[in-house]
Amino acid sequence: MDIKDFIAGKFIEQLEYRSFSPEKINKEWIISSPEVNSLLSEANRLIGELNAFSQIIPDVDFFITMHIMKEATTSSKIEGTKTNMDEALIKDEEDINPEKRDDWEEVQNYISAINKSIQELENIPISNRLLRKTHEVLLSGVRGKRKLPGQFRNSQNWIGATLKDAIFIPPHQSEVQELMSDLENFIHNEKINVPHLIKIGIIHYQFETIHPFLDGNGRLGRLLITLYLVSKNVLIKPSLYLSDFFEKNKAYYYDNLMVARVTNNLTQWIKFFLVGVIETSKSSIEVFKNILAIKSKLETEVLPKLGSKVKKGQILLTLLYQFPILRTKSIAVLLNTSTSTANRLVMDFVKLGILEEYTGYKRNRKFIFREYVDLFR
Repeated sequence: MDIKDFIAGKFIEQLEYRSFSPEKINKEWIISSPEVNSLLSEANRLIGELNAFSQIIPDVDFFITMHIMKEATTSSKIEGTKTNMDEALIKDEEDINPEKRDDWEEVQNYISAINKSIQELENIPISNRLLRKTHEVLLSGVRGKRKLPGQFRNSQNWIGATLKDAIFIPPHQSEVQELMSDLENFIHNEKINVPHLIKIGIIHYQFETIHPFLDGNGRLGRLLITLYLVSKNVLIKPSLYLSDFFEKNKAYYYDNLMVARVTNNLTQWIKFFLVGVIETSKSSIEVFKNILAIKSKLETEVLPKLGSKVKKGQILLTLLYQFPILRTKSIAVLLNTSTSTANRLVMDFVKLGILEEYTGYKRNRKFIFREYVDLFR
């Protein structure tokens, strides 16, 4: 089927409301739009360049950790949480303002959900089973813990303040299992030739339209994009996350999803989605370039000033790429050295302009690798 001939579905009368019943998507999609094909070509080129950077950067997994932190913060922000990057990087709950702990816990759960789901891909193919397991991690012990973590919904949900004035009402709960089975079959259908970026664009649209869980659909639907691309080897490393683009263009994000449902214009959604891939790839490539520049400057110009401490300095710098906010006590443990030795090294890093103290306290002080963290803002 040509994507321009897409039929989104139909509205079905329920008791006192109308739910939207989407058409199934497991079919071969043809892209005849020159504009879409041009965007697809550019998006594929940039993902190839992004993959190249993820292969040439030493210890790239440390930097991927920061991409995941940013994704968790931004994707959760779309849903209304207010945790920022600095707070997300803090590991100890007691260091978080009590008023912000609920938001912080949701972001920490999202970080765990990303890490565990990517790790699970080694054992479980991308599937409804994997999505349910990831959803359970996402909602465990936080505000959505009573909304059936790890289970497809068994009641109606909606987008809006109440069911009566909802902006969008997804399909009735009785349709969810069949629709999600169709989505899973589409993911694994090797008999059809649909470019991966087009395929995941359709998958994300359909997942958000089905809204299969009572809570967490937005975050899980955005994570699904990266999971799919990693599982299909489109991404060598999980270095591409679209939430920052969606958050910056939040109104267009929701509008384009609704336009597809109401007017059958899936082409517009796919164009928006591909632009998101293009812009996010460019941004991620720029971050990797800046990481290499900072790394080169510090290793060739700054660390040599430590003299005999240069080896310990290199070890600490490597740690900071993964944990850019740390206490001296934590640094001592990670370096397997005494607190006094760690403190002297930290003070050296402060003098060299690598670290700065940002709590203002005399005790239990935390230090931040500010130049590096700012790359991900």
